[in-house]
Amino acid sequence: MNSIKASEQIRRSNYISRDLSWLRFNYRVLDLARNANTSLFDRMKFLAITSSNLDEFFMIRVGSLYNYIDFGKERVDYSGLRELPFRKKLLDLAHRFVGDQCQTYEEIKHDFDRHGFNICNVEDLTESEQTKAASYFKNTIYPLLTPMVYDSYHGFPLMMNQLLIFAVVTRTSEEEKQQSRTTFVQIPGNLTRFFEISRKNKIIFVPIEEIIRWNMDKLFRNVEIESVNLFRITRNGDFTLEESDDMDQDFVQEVKQKLKNRKKGRVVRMEVERTPSPYVMKMLKERWSIDNGNIFSIDRLIDLKALWQIIRHPHFANKIQRPPAPVPAPSLPPGAMDNIFEYLKHHDVLLHHPYNSIEPVVTLLEKAAEDPYVLGIKQTIYRLADNSRVTAALLKAAENGKHVSALLEVKARFDEERNLREGEKLEKAGCFVIYGISKYKTHTKMLMIIRKEGEKVTRYVHIGSGNYNESTSRTYTDISLLTTDDVYGHDVSEFFNVITGHSYPENYEYLITAPKDMRQQLIELIRQEARNAELGLSAGIVVKINSLEDKEVIDEFYAASQAGVQIRLIVRGICCLRPGREGLSENIQVSSIVGEYLEHARLFYFHNNGNPQVLGGSADIMVRSFERRIEALFYIVHEDLKRQATNILRYNLMDNQNSYIMREDGSYIKRQPAEDEPAFNMHRAFFHLSTDVEVETCLF
Repeated sequence: MNSIKASEQIRRSNYISRDLSWLRFNYRVLDLARNANTSLFDRMKFLAITSSNLDEFFMIRVGSLYNYIDFGKERVDYSGLRELPFRKKLLDLAHRFVGDQCQTYEEIKHDFDRHGFNICNVEDLTESEQTKAASYFKNTIYPLLTPMVYDSYHGFPLMMNQLLIFAVVTRTSEEEKQQSRTTFVQIPGNLTRFFEISRKNKIIFVPIEEIIRWNMDKLFRNVEIESVNLFRITRNGDFTLEESDDMDQDFVQEVKQKLKNRKKGRVVRMEVERTPSPYVMKMLKERWSIDNGNIFSIDRLIDLKALWQIIRHPHFANKIQRPPAPVPAPSLPPGAMDNIFEYLKHHDVLLHHPYNSIEPVVTLLEKAAEDPYVLGIKQTIYRLADNSRVTAALLKAAENGKHVSALLEVKARFDEERNLREGEKLEKAGCFVIYGISKYKTHTKMLMIIRKEGEKVTRYVHIGSGNYNESTSRTYTDISLLTTDDVYGHDVSEFFNVITGHSYPENYEYLITAPKDMRQQLIELIRQEARNAELGLSAGIVVKINSLEDKEVIDEFYAASQAGVQIRLIVRGICCLRPGREGLSENIQVSSIVGEYLEHARLFYFHNNGNPQVLGGSADIMVRSFERRIEALFYIVHEDLKRQATNILRYNLMDNQNSYIMREDGSYIKRQPAEDEPAFNMHRAFFHLSTDVEVETCLF
């Protein structure tokens, strides 16, 4: 299928390709790096984020596509394209993105010098500085390097995922016989990317690969070096297709084995510096069954995640714009934390991070670990911070004789090994640890503390959209609920019994769960709005999520739009729904907010003829959320908290500084304030939100 036919097929489809939509999302992140009105260090930060995003995209999404291509499995993308035509379209766009990434890096490089640093090659150093670099190579780098030759006597070495690697072609002369050989030198990942040299009022960052290149003759003595080629590979990290419904009982060992297999996954991308040796390229293409579509020529720094070393350098700490201090949650007044158990017995609390600190949640857990009246703690854990206070509190609780149950999801992508280690640590302390459920990924975020208070037992419940991670809570926007309401307590108790035991409750009152019936319940809420619109009643839907991909729910949004329901979708990343198409979705508007924080909160608003139903939780509108994950959404029933949640959505809709509008063809344009419309940046506004302001519950 040629590119014209492929583009026409994509245009005709009522759905946007998930993977093509993701690339557009990363373009919105790149747009922040291109913004000349943003500080240099923020621009570098966003550029580094696009690089880590792209790494994960190739490992998981392109890796998943190759699971179909390599094993002859049929796959039809939402765009209507089959595997090979879609691969070409996807890789073509990825090449275009990398080109724009390179151009952005070149643009911001011009500002390095005036901000007190620069990235230089060894040749740009003074003689004394070169002496320092040579000493660093001799004493630190050289002992760690292991050249691995590949020839008829030595097998092809295992190349590690996402490390910088040199392919060095050398020639020896033995009497009349001459022979070229290729030797691979992998740069250890535990070395910092840059060697730092201090000059007066300036820091010079020298890429260590350039120091190694400069000293390559130290690794290849008495042989002629024909070419030195720097490259980096990305391997398939997606092993979901290998999972079965009847996995071995020793689930942890199964996961460990798959983590080992990931290190040997097929190569899906190779980044290589300009003008590499044709001899090396031919060999690697044949070895890894790749072609020019998988090969990305880079004429700048390979792997822009290296910029984090500069961004986080202590010398530039005063140049990084720090977020304001968190403000008190409207439902948690100053002083309430002094006796949090007593306060929560009478008040529900809604937290909106990072504007409200996660400290109340962590402090509650730490107090529970020490409180003599607390009998037990149950918690789901998806991602934890380094030196996690959450883990420390659970360990302390177990040491104090409390019953502690923790479900650690060992399939949390790229945190598998960390969670396995944390789980083993908790087990040794006497906690009851469950390492996920083989068929599903436990993505829901729940905590329950059981406390004996006189003759009564009170359940303190926390449920939200974000991880129990003190670090990311300062940069991710999330919402969560703290409550002792008996209905929430009963529902969460039942839910824990489902995920840790063998229980199938008929229904919940305040929860909607997956894989039980989340999709169907959301569909019913959408259909109710459509029925109201058809009856001439007020109707409307506002949803804020990370990703929208499930076709069944998208079709319901289309039907509701055609019934006259006004639908406003705030989708940070992937959006497979096509808004504003005549006869299909004229009443649907889609916006995307990519700003100073990672928008991670999920909120659902259904107008319900003026009596809104509002939900929050951990789930996106994706097939995996409904069918392959354990998820939960919770109704926000307290009127004050419902108003707070509604106001979060209102501010998202008002934002005209960070918001992008999705067009019918799937492209995005930056939203501009209308004439006489004041600038409104929701990230700033939430930090100045007055707890005394009354807000409306209704959005329509």
